Amino acid sequence: MESIPTGERVVMGADFNGHEEVMGKFGVKERNLEGQMVVDFAKRMDMGVVNTYFQKREEHRVTYKSGGRRTQVDYILCRRGNLKEISDCKVVVGESVARQHRMVVCRMTLMVCKKKRSKIEKKTKWWKLKKEKCCEEFRQKLRQALGGQVVLPDDWETTAEVIRETGRKVLGVSSGRRKEDKETWWWNEEVQDSVQRKRLAKKKWDMDRTEEAEGFEEDEKWEGSWS
Repeated sequence: MESIPTGERVVMGADFNGHEEVMGKFGVKERNLEGQMVVDFAKRMDMGVVNTYFQKREEHRVTYKSGGRRTQVDYILCRRGNLKEISDCKVVVGESVARQHRMVVCRMTLMVCKKKRSKIEKKTKWWKLKKEKCCEEFRQKLRQALGGQVVLPDDWETTAEVIRETGRKVLGVSSGRRKEDKETWWWNEEVQDSVQRKRLAKKKWDMDRTEEAEGFEEDEKWEGSWS
């Protein structure tokens, strides 16, 4: 981190295995040794823990769930000077990127200077000469352009220009425009429906596990009261 110029934006996202609420007011109120290390690192590098700057329901703050345990161990950090560029940060309920860990996303708005597009030169489609029909037509047109001569004239510049001009007429030239990005072909209704079903199934599975864990805790309390 210390080797990165201060003028460059830095955004970090990782499982720091720490539970803390420093820098912002809306973290999960628990901290362990690793959490303190996250705090110390953020202070030393003048960074902010983005998760803790946005008021969310607990469901949108908890990044780790295991049995009855719910905590915040996955964070996104950025330079404190860039916090104003971040408009939102939350946990995506129903999505998981690893076992027991939930996806954390943040929305960051950047001002990007639009690059001036370089002009693309139009090119003769010489590759069409690989086709026998195009190649034969080119030979005939070139002979006509050279006045039916079999032996080329000594003036190479003139001959080269005749060849290029004949190529443009017979083979055509490229448009000189960049190829635009096409819409992703696979993101169709069938895929979207499958993704939605997967999300709903994951949400139901999480709820069932939570209810099961809570029931287990109640059973333990009940047994403890009789022992």
